Amino acid sequence: MIGKIRQKLISQVIPAMQKPVEIICPICDRSIPPSQRDAHHLIPKSKGGKTTEYLHRICHKQIHALFTEVELAQQYHHAQMLRDHPEMKKFIQWVASKPDSFYEKTRKSSRLKSSK
Repeated sequence: MIGKIRQKLISQVIPAMQKPVEIICPICDRSIPPSQRDAHHLIPKSKGGKTTEYLHRICHKQIHALFTEVELAQQYHHAQMLRDHPEMKKFIQWVASKPDSFYEKTRKSSRLKSSK
């Protein structure tokens, strides 16, 4: 499903005959290469969210590794709110030194694993 959403958004942002538009990740403030763009629902779809914005794939995975859908819907439904969280600040500082196309598998937070 994420692939279809991403394809739709990319087709809206980049018409076929135009030069690609640089998109900046609102989490890490780095340029997002087309291969690393993920559409993130600011409020999860399961909680009624419809609005999306592009993030680096690694930033998107980190958000979902740290926060539950309830937390995202109630507390962290804006990029600045996510950036201000202490764990996200550590992640942003770490990823800032990586190339824009960098991707590494993200592990779920132990806090989320124990809440199941």
